[in-house]
Amino acid sequence: MAIGTSIFLIALGGVLAFALDRDVISVVNVNVVGFILMAVGLLGLIMSLVINAQRSRTQHTVVDDRRPIVDDRRLPPDPPVRY
Repeated sequence: MAIGTSIFLIALGGVLAFALDRDVISVVNVNVVGFILMAVGLLGLIMSLVINAQRSRTQHTVVDDRRPIVDDRRLPPDPPVRY
């Protein structure tokens, strides 16, 4: 889950938890769904930041393996020149 998606879930959860009344939908409690979305967004945000921090601490080494080119093939002799 990316950082942007986590922030979106936190914002959507905040709207559902604090801006809507409980009586909007009678099947589910919108406030509980909002708190769940905020918790999932917060967990995703923490995980995204930890993973990005681990990526930035890795070291990359470049191996420069240059060997001299040795050509063991023998070229055929030049053809005779005809004038």
